[in-house]
Parts: sequence; structure tokens; C-alpha cells
Amino acid sequence: MSKAEQISFKDFRTRFATKDDCREYLFAERFPGGFAFPKCGGHEYYSLKTRHVCQCKRCRRQTSVTAGTVMHRTHLPLTVWFWAIYLCATDKRSISAKGLARQLELSYESAWYLLVRIRSAMHDRDQNYLLEGIIEMDEAYLGAPKHGKKRGRGTEREKMAVAVSKDKENHPLFLRLQIIPDVTTTTLQSVVNTHIKSGSVIECDGYRSYLKLDNILVDASKYQIGDLKWVHVAIGNFKAFLLGTYHGSCGDYQPYLDEFCFRYNRRFQPRQLFARLSRAVATSCALLS
Repeated sequence: MSKAEQISFKDFRTRFATKDDCREYLFAERFPGGFAFPKCGGHEYYSLKTRHVCQCKRCRRQTSVTAGTVMHRTHLPLTVWFWAIYLCATDKRSISAKGLARQLELSYESAWYLLVRIRSAMHDRDQNYLLEGIIEMDEAYLGAPKHGKKRGRGTEREKMAVAVSKDKENHPLFLRLQIIPDVTTTTLQSVVNTHIKSGSVIECDGYRSYLKLDNILVDASKYQIGDLKWVHVAIGNFKAFLLGTYHGSCGDYQPYLDEFCFRYNRRFQPRQLFARLSRAVATSCALLS
């Protein structure tokens, strides 16, 4: 990951005081190599300041810094977006929709709208990176088991695949968490194809679904407790994150998994998190609904 700018609270209040300040910053993040119109690739444009759009000189079409991103057609001021991004980025425990609504004096629905889209941008950004090298992989279960129902791999609880890549000193690098319908080879192969580079080595506990995976090497010798240390640490930390901020249950878990991974994968640059998250939002893909 490239180095990002460090922005303090004082810098934030000064630099993003107006909507024009926010718009200028988004323009620089979205077009770091200079303006390029999304439709035709044209580099020359007219700036229509009263409408806050750019008109391409080649095709005469118009675009804005928010078009095609998660901010597309937003009715909320850009200053509110930037405050939401800042609060989401700088609170180690994350922030709930109720907390965001209270801090920014918004309705719950508006706060929810913001967080759904910010988490979508986190998801989009991390899709650019594949795990590689030596990777610990296991699965975990979310939510309380129903009384008298089966536990373990046959449980009705929500299941998630967990993968952590490691460096040569056995320290954790990057994390992936994904909700899965079951723990079959077909499902785990889909996770591998999406998140893991071909030819990597997966360390697992020897469960049969892992042994038939393609395009990777499987080390199925990790039977002893502690052998998959970083997977279990990540699972424990995520459950603490979920319990502390969202009281353990949140319906659709995947956006919260995406948020946790985004923070985890940038844990060594906490002062850069606002810059990284604002860049993720500026370069994200619009939600379909």
C-alpha cells in the first residue's frame, strides 16, 4: 500500500471547513494524474462552478467529483460526508449509526445511509489486494446457537471464512473475512479464487474441505491449539469489535467484516486512516440501490 498523508484533527478542521474545500480534495483524489472524463477519456474540460460539474471539451458530457461513487446523487453536504469519514476513520472501536447521528445531529436514517456507503467503499478498496505467501485459513461462527441445535461445522449460525497472510517472521500481514453459506470445498474454493493469489500456501487444520482446493498448496498439519494463532486472534478481535460497538448482532454481517478488515490491514498507519478512507470513498463504485 502506498503511503498516505497524515491529517490531524486541527488540519482536518482547517482544510475541510467548506464544501468547496471538500470538493477540491475529492477532485485531487479521484484524478491524481489530472482530469480524465470517465466516458471518453478526454483530459480538457470546462469548470461549471455554479453547478459544481466539469464538462468535457471532447464529448461535451458533464461529470462531478461524486458521480459514479458511493456519494452519487447524495443530498447531504460534502462537509457532512467528510465529518462522517473522519469520525469513522479515527474511532478505534468504529462508530454506530446512532453514535454518528448524535455526533453530527443527523437523523438515524441519514447516519445509516452514510455508514452503509462508507463501508461499501472499504470493501471496494480492499478488493484490489490479494493475499499471498503463507496464509492461515479457518472458519468461525457468529451469533448465538439456537437451543438444542447443532454446534461446530454443521451449525445453523452464520459462518465466515478467515484468512491471514504472514511474513517470513510469522507476523500477520493482511486479513480477509467473508460470510459463507457452508464449509464445502466449492465454497472455500470460491473464497480462495477471490482473495488469494494462485500458488500460495494455506495452513489449515486438515478438515477435508480444504484438502481438495485447487491453485494453492495446502499444509494440513496445523492440528494443535495455537498452530493457527493469527486466525484465532483475528476472530477474537472481530467478535470483541462486534460486541463492543454493535452489541454482538447486526443482521447482515459482511459490511462489518469489511470495515474490520479495512482497519486491520492499515493498523500500522492509524494517523493515515482518514486519508486512506477518503481516497477509498473518492474512488469507490456507486451502490446499485
